[in-house]
Amino acid sequence: MTEPRIPDPAAAAGRLEATFRAILVERMQDVPIVNLALAVEAVGLREWQGHWLGALVTPWFINLVVLPGSGAWRAVPDRDSVWYAFPSGRFEFIAGSEPGLGPYHACSLFSPVQEFGDHETARETARVALESLFDPALLGEAPEQDEPDGKPLSRRDFLRGASATRP
Repeated sequence: MTEPRIPDPAAAAGRLEATFRAILVERMQDVPIVNLALAVEAVGLREWQGHWLGALVTPWFINLVVLPGSGAWRAVPDRDSVWYAFPSGRFEFIAGSEPGLGPYHACSLFSPVQEFGDHETARETARVALESLFDPALLGEAPEQDEPDGKPLSRRDFLRGASATRP
């Protein structure tokens, strides 16, 4: 069976937002974790490894999402794990599927989202989280720094408290 492909980021954002707006109205209206200061919004969708990668802000969660694009889709049963490797590390995504959207993989960032007082803060948090996936410095590896005499600072020396600014 061929998985549905979403042709472009605008179509991916539109489907994602329409699906989760419908979920808000149909399934989440009376759920106490809903933060009415937030709206449903797809943030930063872009092509990545033949798929659409972005963040999704809703009044009940903020997730990273992967949607089918032109690449081979990793089809797994709903609620099973799929791991993706980014420059900042490996992250677990959970498979899901919704009518009108089709299959997707989601990585929870915040759930619930009660700590967000406004939608702009939630959107910016989602944007920063998405950008952070591509920051290898977040792996926890100490960057090599040059000493004043030009010798590189080893990871061991860095962890022992040596500094490139020390005489």
